[in-house]
Amino acid sequence: MDMEYSSCWRFGVARVVLILSGMFSVLGCGAVQASEIRVGLVLERSGKDDKSFNASAYQGLKRAEKELGLTTKTVEAPDNSAYETLQRAFAEKKFDLIIAVGFHQLEAVKNNAKRFPDQKFLLIDEDAKAPNVRSVMFEEHEGSYLVGALAALHSKSGKVGFIGGMDVPLIRRFEMGFEAGAKKINPKASVTANYLGVTGDAWNNPPKAKELALDQYNRGIEVIFVAAGNSGLGVFDAAAERSKLAIGVDSNQDWIKPGYILTSMMKRVDEAVFDSIRMFKEGKFETGLVRYGVKSKGVDYSLDEHNAKLVSESDKKQLEELRSQIIGGKIKVPDYYLVQKKK
Repeated sequence: MDMEYSSCWRFGVARVVLILSGMFSVLGCGAVQASEIRVGLVLERSGKDDKSFNASAYQGLKRAEKELGLTTKTVEAPDNSAYETLQRAFAEKKFDLIIAVGFHQLEAVKNNAKRFPDQKFLLIDEDAKAPNVRSVMFEEHEGSYLVGALAALHSKSGKVGFIGGMDVPLIRRFEMGFEAGAKKINPKASVTANYLGVTGDAWNNPPKAKELALDQYNRGIEVIFVAAGNSGLGVFDAAAERSKLAIGVDSNQDWIKPGYILTSMMKRVDEAVFDSIRMFKEGKFETGLVRYGVKSKGVDYSLDEHNAKLVSESDKKQLEELRSQIIGGKIKVPDYYLVQKKK
């Protein structure tokens, strides 16, 4: 049990009880036909309204519900200690597919996959290495490389910044790719990096993120890439306040502060969720590890009406050339995971 993660563990347990009670009351009403596919989604504490990682997963689920004709249920964990219980509740109610979002859920999925060997799971952002789990991971460093290049193209001084949420290898992977992309455009570019913390609270602290971003902008940094979940909203506020640029993450966040968000490094969690559910319905669901990279546009930079005036045709041409070189193997984007293994 991660006591540090929640400052009020007892309250968290109470919330889990309420969540499960509500879930059971809905499922126990007898309205669900046996022939229907039922999909349960367990989100992290930041929930479906974080405008980022969890929101993207939820969008994929709701799309599947609408287009494929499913029965779905979504729960949001109050803290790390709740994941295993929430997943188990879905398994005990014999949901056909259980989706766990975020690397924090790895151990819970592994435990439940062993406990329920006939149950199918989908884990986003980690590899459970279990025979009944489909694990989806993203090549974040590749997408981060592209937005790093774009940041350097928009920084006259060569000073760019990175603000990460929880200081873990996954987010270090974003930073390393971002720095490599910036230095591809400008070898003299410098990257100033800050992290919000070492617990899950780092994903939900916009005020601290804004404070760090303001400090970076005050030091001459022109573009900040933020990979910090819901905390990123604070960076966007700082960008608008200082008339600087920021780069979003996970979902397309350009609309949040139009004119101040240069682009977003999208992890198509929504596509991964939808594709996996569709395959499940079609009887083509495969377990094991699946990776989404720039080749499949599983990670990508965003372009829409909200940042059209910021990203020029020349920018796009250079980014697409870099994408081609990554796909063709001419550019080897440094990967924090591999670097750590070599140490």
